[in-house]
Amino acid sequence: MQAKRFAIINGDDFGYSEGVNQAIIKAHEQGVLTSTSLMVSADAAKEAVTLANAHPNLAIGLHLVLICGRSVLPPEQIPHLVDKQGNFSNSPLFAGLRYQFVKETRQELRQEIRAQLEKYRSTGLPLSHVDGHLHLHMHPVILRILVELASEFDIKVIRLPSEELGLTLRVNRSHLLTKLVWSGVFGRLRSYGEKMLKSQGISFTQRVYGLLQTGGVTEEYLLGLIPQIQANLVEIYSHPALAIHGDPLNGAIEAGEAELAALLSEQVHEALLSNGFEITNHHLLSQRAT
Repeated sequence: MQAKRFAIINGDDFGYSEGVNQAIIKAHEQGVLTSTSLMVSADAAKEAVTLANAHPNLAIGLHLVLICGRSVLPPEQIPHLVDKQGNFSNSPLFAGLRYQFVKETRQELRQEIRAQLEKYRSTGLPLSHVDGHLHLHMHPVILRILVELASEFDIKVIRLPSEELGLTLRVNRSHLLTKLVWSGVFGRLRSYGEKMLKSQGISFTQRVYGLLQTGGVTEEYLLGLIPQIQANLVEIYSHPALAIHGDPLNGAIEAGEAELAALLSEQVHEALLSNGFEITNHHLLSQRAT
C-alpha cells in the first residue's frame, strides 16, 4: 500500500511589501500556495495580518528577521544587533560570526526573538510554524533560543532546509559553486537541528526545497523537481511578488513574478497531484493527527 504524500507550498516574506502580499494572496486563491511566513517588523506587516484574517485557510507562520531587516525592539535595547535606525546587518557571514562569538549578542538575541514571537502572538493568528529570513534561524545560537521558547509560544514546527544536491543539479546546474557551498553548510546545520528538534518533540518536514534554487523556483524548475522527489512529507517555498509602484524590490521583481507564475501554473498543480501529493499545510496536518 503506497504511503500518503503531502506537499506544503509556502510563500516567504509575507508583510515585506504590498506587492509581496498581493502575490501571496493571489497564489493562495488561484494557485497551489497553502502557507506563508510573516515578517512582523516589515513595512506591510499590518496589511498582511488583515489579509491573513480574511483568508482563514492560509496557514501563517513567523518569518524570524535577524538580518536584512528591522528589529521589533528599539535600537537602544539591542545595540549589539542593530544600528541606530534599528536595522540588522545585511551580511549573513558578518551577522553569523557576531552571533556566535560576541557574547553580548546572546541576551539581546533572546530579547529580540521573544519580542518578534510576542508581536506575532498579538496578531491573534494561530502559529503554523517558524522559519527565518535567509535561514538565519538555523544558526545554532538562534535555534537553541527558539527551542527554549517553544513551549511558551506553542512552536510546533520549525523549518530545517534539506534538499538533495544531486537532484537539484539534475534539474538546474546554474550557480554551481554556490549550490555546492550551501549544500555543505546547510547539510551540517540540518543534522544539528534534527537532533535538537527531535529531543524536544518539535516537528519538521523530511525535505524542504527552495534554498539551492533561491530566486529561481520557476515553473520549469518545479516541473523538473516534483517527479524526482522521493520523500513523502515536503515543503517547497518561494518568494512570489508583483510589481507595485514604490515597492522596494528593485531587481528582484522579475524573479518574484516568475515564481508567482509557477505557483499559479496548472501544470505544476497537476504535477503535484499526479505524483501522489496532497497539497496541504501544517495546520491541516496537525488536525489530521488529532
